[in-house]
Amino acid sequence: MGSGIALGLAIGVVFGLFVFDNMAIGIGVGVGVGLAIGIALGAGNGAGERDD
Repeated sequence: MGSGIALGLAIGVVFGLFVFDNMAIGIGVGVGVGLAIGIALGAGNGAGERDD
């Protein structure tokens, strides 16, 4: 799950910096979006790996 969040943060920060020219706003929005993406990716991967 940690790798999904890290990937999401990286994508989110880059996306935020491109959309918003202000670095502080871009990083803030990017981290929020990145965490959401990362948690969603982590949840999707975790659900697919379980053999209950």
